[in-house]
Amino acid sequence: MTTYVLAGGCFWCLDAVYRRLKGVEKVISGYSGGSQTDAHYLRVATGATDHAEAVQITFNEAVISKEVILDLFFLVHDPTTLNRQGADTGPQYRSAMFYADEAQRQDFTAAIQRATKHWGDAIVTQITPLDVFYPAEGEHQDYFNKNPDSGYCSVVISPKISKARAVYAQWFKSPN
Repeated sequence: MTTYVLAGGCFWCLDAVYRRLKGVEKVISGYSGGSQTDAHYLRVATGATDHAEAVQITFNEAVISKEVILDLFFLVHDPTTLNRQGADTGPQYRSAMFYADEAQRQDFTAAIQRATKHWGDAIVTQITPLDVFYPAEGEHQDYFNKNPDSGYCSVVISPKISKARAVYAQWFKSPN
């Protein structure tokens, strides 16, 4: 199993997309990259802790490649906007990739190079060492599946899932 920690705006969005992929064994929403020794939603939401909303994705490379996992990351968020995804603004919504070792740093660098062909040279995604990943509170785990009729899910998350499914249909699990 391989585990990546990625931040691309609101963690609910990435969580919803990755949970639907074949080979993804676990997705945990949480916080990473901050300057404080603890993280919880109300503190992170202020932007004062420097943590990013992130997801920890554990996947089986025998089923789905790391390239698909990483290229999908660059498909479902805008890596050219600093500290912003749509209406969500602040450092907690930045685009970032947190590497656990040198191999992951190289994977992330290669993914940015591939994404540059689509987005251009203005990618602002940070590649930084993974220090601590703090799991988010229970209400933030699997948010989309628990709240499919909420406005945010309908307006923001559903289009990202549709976009990902259109490009990576072969990797999506069959709906139950």
